[in-house]
Amino acid sequence: MTMTARAAPIALTIGEPAGVGPDLVPLAWDALRGELDFVLLGDPTHLPPGTVFECVDSTAEAARVMPRALPVLPMDFGPPRQPGQAVAAHAPHVVAAIARAVALVQAGEAAALCTAPIHKKALKDGAGFAFPGHTEYLAHLAGASDVVMMLACEALRVVPATIHIPLSDVPGRLTRAGLERCIRLTHTDLQSRFGIGAPRIAVAGLNPHAGEGGAMGMEEIEMISPLLDDLRDQGFDIQGPLPADTMFHPAARARYDVAICMYHDQALIPIKTLDFDRGVNVTLGLPFIRTSPDHGTAFDIAGTGRANPTSLIAALRMAAQMANSVAKADT
Repeated sequence: MTMTARAAPIALTIGEPAGVGPDLVPLAWDALRGELDFVLLGDPTHLPPGTVFECVDSTAEAARVMPRALPVLPMDFGPPRQPGQAVAAHAPHVVAAIARAVALVQAGEAAALCTAPIHKKALKDGAGFAFPGHTEYLAHLAGASDVVMMLACEALRVVPATIHIPLSDVPGRLTRAGLERCIRLTHTDLQSRFGIGAPRIAVAGLNPHAGEGGAMGMEEIEMISPLLDDLRDQGFDIQGPLPADTMFHPAARARYDVAICMYHDQALIPIKTLDFDRGVNVTLGLPFIRTSPDHGTAFDIAGTGRANPTSLIAALRMAAQMANSVAKADT
C-alpha cells in the first residue's frame, strides 16, 4: 500500500555496526523510497560499499533526498566497521545515536523512532551500558514508568505480560497489578496509535486448558478471572482467560485485536510461526512511537549480503502507519 509521505520522517538508528543493521538499511531504503521517508542516524562509512547515500543537516531534508539517496544524519563512530566483531570504541556512539533519535522524536522533528538491533554485551563492555536492553533505555530517556512489548505482524498482535525470565519464575512475577497495567497500556495504545476505537482483547490463561477449573492450577481462578471480570465491568471488551492452545488458529484470531499472553514463549511461538520474517517489536507506553525488527544483530551473517530486510521494512512501515493514525486523531 502506497502511503503519503509525512512532513516529519522516521528516525532510524543504525544499531550495532558489527551486526546486520548497516547491511539492512540500504535495502530498506530501496524498497521504501517511493512510499515513506526516513533518515538514518549513524556513521555512513559503516554502510556497505556502493550504498547511495547523502548526508543531511536535519530531518527536514529527508523528503527531498529520499527518492534519490539514503538520507543520513552523520555521526562519527571512530574506527571502521568489522562485520561480525564488535569494536568497543563504537559502543558510546551507538548509545548516543539512540539518545539523539529520541530527542528528535520528542522535539517533533521525527514522527517515530525505529531502531536497528543493538548488542547488549558490546554496549556493556564498551560503554558501561547499565540497561537490560533498548526498551529500558528508551523508557529511561522518556521518563516512562511502565512500558510493555508488543510483537505484531499482519496476522497477529501479541503482548507478553512477563518477558525474558525463567519459566519457573513466571507464577511469582505474574501479579494482578502487573497484568492490569499491561492490559491497560495495550488498550490505550491500540486506541491512540493503531486507530482501534474499541479494542478487542483476548487474555491467555497461565496453565494448560486455562487451569481446567483448578485441576491444573489456581492462578486463573484466584487472580486472572477476577481481574478480567473487573475490567469487563469497566467497559473493556475482553475475553478470557482462554486456553493458549486454542487461541491462535484463524477463526480464533478473527475475534480479537490483540492477545495478552502470560510469558515469553506463549506469545512469541505463535507469531514467529505465523510470520517469522515480518514480525515487528513495538514498545507500548512510551510518549512516542517506537518499532524495531524482531531479530538480533546476527553477527554470523553480517557483511555477507545474506541478511533479510523484511522485518526492518515491516518495522518502518508500521512506524509510519502508527504515526499516521496519531496525526489523524489529532486533526
